[in-house]
Amino acid sequence: TIEFTGALHTTIVKQVRLKNPSNKTLIYNAILVGRDADDFSLPKGNIVTIAPKREMSINVEFTSRFLRPAEAVLLLISKTVGGIHGATLTFSLKSEVKHIRPADILKCKSPCYEL
Repeated sequence: TIEFTGALHTTIVKQVRLKNPSNKTLIYNAILVGRDADDFSLPKGNIVTIAPKREMSINVEFTSRFLRPAEAVLLLISKTVGGIHGATLTFSLKSEVKHIRPADILKCKSPCYEL
């Protein structure tokens, strides 16, 4: 589970580190699914390529729009390349709004009542 914690209406970025222990290149198609999948994004696109014997990180962004917790699932589905097929990877994405910052403060004067 990857947890995104922050203020309302802010963007939080988390990284997922992936390793390729094989001698062949792995290519994954990344998909966000679930009730709140639209609040999560992959800024560098949906195709992830990992060179042989290397590791890389992919960024997952979340922008909170509501006070309720958001949930989605990140699926990394391997494409077959040169006869090698990687395992499908699944990550649970959850959010929690810890505080609210005011967007603006307005000062106004008005009588409480009129006779």
